[in-house]
Amino acid sequence: MAEKRKDNKGRVLKENEAQRKDGSYQYRWRDRVGKRHYVYAKTLDILRDKEEKILRDKSDGIKVEEKRITVNDMFDLWVQIKRGVKDNTFQNYQYMYNQFVYDNFGKLRVTTLKRSDVRRFYNLLVEQRHVKVRTIENIHTVLFQVLELCVEEDYLRVNPAHNAMKELKQTHNFETERRRALTMKEHELFINFLNTSEACERWRNIFMVMINTGLRVGELTGLRWNDIDFENNTISVNHTLVYYNHKTNGCYFNINTPKTKAGFRTIPMLEVVKEAFLNEKKYQEESGVPQNITIDGYTNFIFINRYGNVQNQGMLNKALRYIVRECNEMVLDNAKDCENVVLLPRFSCHSLRHTFATRLCEAGVNIKVIQDTLGHADIKTTMNIYADATKELKDSEFARFDDYLKAQNSIVAQYTHSTPDLHPKEENI
Repeated sequence: MAEKRKDNKGRVLKENEAQRKDGSYQYRWRDRVGKRHYVYAKTLDILRDKEEKILRDKSDGIKVEEKRITVNDMFDLWVQIKRGVKDNTFQNYQYMYNQFVYDNFGKLRVTTLKRSDVRRFYNLLVEQRHVKVRTIENIHTVLFQVLELCVEEDYLRVNPAHNAMKELKQTHNFETERRRALTMKEHELFINFLNTSEACERWRNIFMVMINTGLRVGELTGLRWNDIDFENNTISVNHTLVYYNHKTNGCYFNINTPKTKAGFRTIPMLEVVKEAFLNEKKYQEESGVPQNITIDGYTNFIFINRYGNVQNQGMLNKALRYIVRECNEMVLDNAKDCENVVLLPRFSCHSLRHTFATRLCEAGVNIKVIQDTLGHADIKTTMNIYADATKELKDSEFARFDDYLKAQNSIVAQYTHSTPDLHPKEENI
């Protein structure tokens, strides 16, 4: 019987283990096609930890031999096979990955990835690069799918990005950012300023439509005159205008269909919206605004600038910032008591959509009608808005009820003290 091999400390070496001349250790193994591979370690204990991992991965079908495959390599594969996503969504995925992942986390080797690597990466985005929560969620959406592909292709046993966003929110104690609606007083201030200020003249119509329809900014800027039925007072939503402003690809527009079936809808047109459309039409006719832009075969757009180009989200948000600044300056200039004035907060186009939805909820409009009008695919989205709106309404109603009770109690107390005693006690004579 052959004598068992030992290291220089007298420890018996297993099959395929060997001690090298410099005192370090090596383990030899073969992959699924028979190709020989080696791993090395300074101590026998470390070598056997590596050996155990290799054997476990081989048993589970993990491609241990693919040491050089990086996250970027798998992202390139994901790009090739990804289907069922709108062009604009897919391009945003690519932009997020290239902007935040490619140059750092993307260079890591897939087979060495751990959950701690993903958590560390997200923490770096928050603490060092000061990336917003919403942006990290978009990054996570892409990265999770790429790492899920690694699992499917047998490079990883489990997805290391699983629950990573949940852990990030817990450790940093923050919630997903929400765009709040304008309060009723802010809403009234905004409308009044739109209707009375010369500074808003060019933007009045488009923002009046936006805050009174709840249309998404792409749905609004993509509207054509043939989408408006003035006879039946309806608006047909059947496409959306997508604006790209990428550093590498430049600025351009595309027409896309709505992301979900719920996005295809016909919504009622309020009188104030109809008036805004007609005012816009009159303005363009009187100003001689050219109407010659064509995007993916679509023409006759409603909201165009003086050069005949369609409006875009960036320009509209910039206009809103200007309006907010001008409005607040006017309010403060005319205010006698600056402590109690109502001012406009900084808000975006999406806030106007949220404001419209909130007003519908406050008015008691049926929740399914609200969902259909806004084009929400999931009723939960509508219910979240409804819950926020009704909470504020409930608080204000109960405050009013409390005032009512206090007033009633005051009347009762006053009556009690002023009413003569009908059964006076006899005085002792």
